[in-house]
Amino acid sequence: MANTKYIFVTGGVTSSLGKGIIAASLAKLLQARGYRVTIQKFDPYINVDPGTLNPYEHGECFVTEDGAETDLDLGHYERFLNVHTSQANNVTTGRVYQSVIEKERRGEFLGKTVQVIPHITNEIKERIQILGKTGEYDIVITEIGGTVGDIESLPYIESVRQLLWDLGEHNGIVIHLTLVPYLAAAGELKTKPTQHSVKTLMESGIQADILVCRTEHELSDELRYKLALFCNVKREAVIQSIDVPTIYDVPNMMLLEGLDKVTLKKLNLPCKNEPDLTQWNTFLQRYKNPKHRIKVGLVGKYVELQDAYKSILEAFIHAGAANEVRVDVESIHSEHLNEENIEAKLGHLDAVLVAPGFGGRGIEGKIKAIEYVREHRIPFLGICLGMQMAVIEFARHIAGLKGANSTEMNEQTPYPVISLMESQKEITHKGGTMRLGAWACELSKGSKIYEAYGKKEISERHRHRYEFNNDYKEQLEKAGLQCTGINPDTGLVEVIELPNHPWFVGVQYHPEYKSTVANPHPLFVAFVRAALNNKLKKN
Repeated sequence: MANTKYIFVTGGVTSSLGKGIIAASLAKLLQARGYRVTIQKFDPYINVDPGTLNPYEHGECFVTEDGAETDLDLGHYERFLNVHTSQANNVTTGRVYQSVIEKERRGEFLGKTVQVIPHITNEIKERIQILGKTGEYDIVITEIGGTVGDIESLPYIESVRQLLWDLGEHNGIVIHLTLVPYLAAAGELKTKPTQHSVKTLMESGIQADILVCRTEHELSDELRYKLALFCNVKREAVIQSIDVPTIYDVPNMMLLEGLDKVTLKKLNLPCKNEPDLTQWNTFLQRYKNPKHRIKVGLVGKYVELQDAYKSILEAFIHAGAANEVRVDVESIHSEHLNEENIEAKLGHLDAVLVAPGFGGRGIEGKIKAIEYVREHRIPFLGICLGMQMAVIEFARHIAGLKGANSTEMNEQTPYPVISLMESQKEITHKGGTMRLGAWACELSKGSKIYEAYGKKEISERHRHRYEFNNDYKEQLEKAGLQCTGINPDTGLVEVIELPNHPWFVGVQYHPEYKSTVANPHPLFVAFVRAALNNKLKKN
């Protein structure tokens, strides 16, 4: 019997059904029963990683501790499980082919013709098992991106078929997530799309063990029986996943449906201990019963797509619950901010966050927003590019450095207060070459940032090419800007603050990546508290 059990989550009928949330919810339940669980995502696109993808195209690019640029679903995995993911947790077709081609160039295939089967499928199978072979996990859940039937997904589906055969009975199962649509005109739910999806999976040699059915209406017993019969699964293995108010309700919903029990039964594992979801449900209770409501403006350039700032929005949910506050986030497009509308857009807010991003579009709007919150003493948090814009705004309007800018926006700026990092100057390739992953930072005692963390040494994740230019550090500090977080190895300024402001903090790193249900990020907790204090003071 294999030591590590494998669960594969596939999707059918349509994309965006929430495979990542179902995988994370099941993992949460298994973890709460005492099993060591991890989740990985296999994406069928040819990009090597999402690092070079436009946020409009793919949503947020999530960054792990070890500096991998990954799919945003890994953010859900970490937020649910409170366990770090890594480079091994996200694999794309691009990475698989890159690896196989490199092996071929090195002569590792001894002159053989390199083919999808066995070379590509073997590479995928190897990568599926990397985490399982570490001995750190009892169960590895693998989410296969895309929809069954897509050309792109075929090598993954074939690899899963082979691996299930290799692993033997009870060591691997397939959970198929599908849609049971409601036809308003007929007034009924339709099972046919699910039947076709399961049939497509079977044509690839895989029999689904468990069906998870996304639906807007309750599935009747009769309908569940029909799905079980036609899709060749046990009646108890037809799981309803009905729409709920928040993704954080899904683990409890899956618990009621018995998804964890039927999974353990199929894997021949004992249902040890009832899942302990005390901490999870305390969070839900606080989230759903806030004592106050606050309005926070999110100033960014990709606000049309919610997924572009996924981790920030989730960090607000965690920090809100910690403060028993409902955080209403108002998205504000920085490109549309100007002198005429800034008061109307920002004046009523309790706090403002200026978001990360790349490139020159919408930059002046971000600077205008920062000038407004600085002058009107509204709590401010700037993340990555948001922090850099705060430095530029201060340099221009307080330190007298007229025309100060980042060399990213203007290479000819007379005062490059933000400039390309030394280590980045010779780099020509864009993918995977930024300053990535966890870096240390030392905080100044007595600062707002120190107060938030309650400690001097922290480690946070990064994703940037440009940095605070230390040539201007003394001049800016003299004018009143405080550099309250410094990387001990490079001297890089990680945190800036304005001491004569109620709460004004900019950070070069991305605190949102580390916020989880179990550990809301202390910086977001402090920021939400500052917003609440601002609101209470106004009232």
